[in-house]
Amino acid sequence: MSQELFEAARGAMAFAHAPYSKFPVGAAIRAEDGKIYAGANIENLSFPQGWCAEPTAISAMIMGGAKKIVEMAVIAEKLAECPPCGGCRQKIAEFASADTRIYLCNEVGVSKTMTMEELLPFSFKTEILG
Repeated sequence: MSQELFEAARGAMAFAHAPYSKFPVGAAIRAEDGKIYAGANIENLSFPQGWCAEPTAISAMIMGGAKKIVEMAVIAEKLAECPPCGGCRQKIAEFASADTRIYLCNEVGVSKTMTMEELLPFSFKTEILG
């Protein structure tokens, strides 16, 4: 399954809009419905207004009607392993469980697999607000 996610993330990276950082990133999610949702980073000249690949993929998942991340792959053109940034880790945690697998990819495939708990051990828990 991770190979299919890797390919979707790599394909999404090709659509990145990264004219300022020159740092294209792609992400792909397999949701509870079995479908794959992908996204790329999209920069803006007003730097804080751009967004990362992971929330782009999450948005596609939500707009596709799914609500839960089962597994996710992330790839960046210039890094052998590109873990999600801190803000994205919390965004992913909103839709994932502690044991959700996150695949960090390089140009040929998955190079490291982590769980959401390993990636963000002290995430805010949505159930505390309910």
